[in-house]
Amino acid sequence: MSAERIGLRERKKQLTYQAVSDAAISLFLERGFDKVSVAEVAAAADISKPTLFRYFPAKEDLVLHRFADHEDEAARVVSGRPDGMSPLDALRQHFLDGLDRRDPVTGLCDVPQVLAFHRLLYGTPSLVARLYGYQSRSEAALARALDPGATVTARLAAGQIVAVLRILAEENWRRMDAGESAGQVYGDAVEAARLAFAQLGRGLLTPPAARGRTGGLAPTDRRA
Repeated sequence: MSAERIGLRERKKQLTYQAVSDAAISLFLERGFDKVSVAEVAAAADISKPTLFRYFPAKEDLVLHRFADHEDEAARVVSGRPDGMSPLDALRQHFLDGLDRRDPVTGLCDVPQVLAFHRLLYGTPSLVARLYGYQSRSEAALARALDPGATVTARLAAGQIVAVLRILAEENWRRMDAGESAGQVYGDAVEAARLAFAQLGRGLLTPPAARGRTGGLAPTDRRA
């Protein structure tokens, strides 16, 4: 099979993923996650229930599909950072850039559709529980990016970093949900991110692989 045909099939597969997920989320937002059956989602997406489960092994994945592209985001940022930049410098700058863009992953986004999605996510216990699985895989990917051997030191660092990113995003989301605008919260969000990464820089051990590339895991400018 040609690379072109493989690429076309993969694009069609991704479009199906997106269409089914969008149909599901629309129903969940309208009626509530627990009140919509998988069969109803399949009918709305015009596919069979077995076909749906080939794409989404669990009902919760219909919602968390939107996080799929972000699962290894921290790992990609670390792996793709410029020479001479520490992992924490790269992750901090990436998060700050996300705040500037009002990236929903940072929690600093007051677009009504995003707020509704976050209310669905954080207001559904089974979705929150499933989200921890995504975060665990994010930690594992980041640990490998910090050190291909995924040593205990790298895993400890990855766990702390992912926890900080989660807490920063949840705090921003909490304030959005309370009625503040992204513009009102932006300054505090930037300050909180700088403080959080400074604390990480002071407290983290350095995985050997990261130490070999840049001289350390921590930010080069600890005042930042």
